[in-house]
Amino acid sequence: MSDTVQKPLPFGFQFLAGAIAGVSEILVMYPLDVVKTRAQLSTGASTGIVTTVKNMIKNEGAGSLYRGILPPIMVEAPKRATKFAANEQYTILYKKLFGFEKVTQSLSVLTGVSAGITEAFIIVPFELVKVRMQDRANIGKYNGTADTFRKIIAAEGSLALFNGLEATMWRHAVWNGAYFGLIFKVKELLPKSKDPNQQRMTNFAAGTVGGIVATFTNTPFDVVKTRVQSYNGVGPKKYNWTVPGIVTVAKEEGVAALYRGFLPKVLRLGPGGGILLVVFETVSGFIRKNILKEE
Repeated sequence: MSDTVQKPLPFGFQFLAGAIAGVSEILVMYPLDVVKTRAQLSTGASTGIVTTVKNMIKNEGAGSLYRGILPPIMVEAPKRATKFAANEQYTILYKKLFGFEKVTQSLSVLTGVSAGITEAFIIVPFELVKVRMQDRANIGKYNGTADTFRKIIAAEGSLALFNGLEATMWRHAVWNGAYFGLIFKVKELLPKSKDPNQQRMTNFAAGTVGGIVATFTNTPFDVVKTRVQSYNGVGPKKYNWTVPGIVTVAKEEGVAALYRGFLPKVLRLGPGGGILLVVFETVSGFIRKNILKEE
């Protein structure tokens, strides 16, 4: 990491860099998200990533690996942009509010949690539609993203689009707090970068470690979120609030069930976190050099 402290990019450029980073990550890693959702909704024996992918291609076609991709693409730009832009803005706010002179690990955790909660409000409706489309039980029920939105609103009301908001806030606050806190610490521990290539390797390593540990930390919240959002209003509602939901899953299926879908999730969000950070900082560097003309 450079010893020179750079001032944050203007908000619009932060948004742009975050958007490009997010779309890049989702296009590469999305099929693993579908596999993760299938695993989290299952209460039976785990079939593993390879078997799940083979069965999906055989029974539903290769396109099933990208089922529901439009909602996350629609929200990915504001989602990822918010993750980084809000983190930058909360850093400025908390520095002034609490008197931090420089970025510390505790400040990184605090700003990450705050950015995660902000992000959750933006993405919930799109996450819910994505989960409904990915759910094998809904094959043939929905004909595209717009149809899914329309049918959910018609059958369950517009507020149903915000089912799982509390669980999503938990998921993102925990992930972002761990992610931003860890990448700060990893960068601090690694040797100072001597050139841009070494800086990119440092960013990738920090992002990957942060993504893997953050994923392990937030997976139980993600499992409950997926189950809350899969409920379509028919029959008794088993999962309402996050912490009671975690207790229910652990009691009925065992603690290991709280980590259903962990492997595809970590395979996506671990390296994905590295991709995200490298692209974000590469685009930010390009903007600083070629648009803002910073030295």
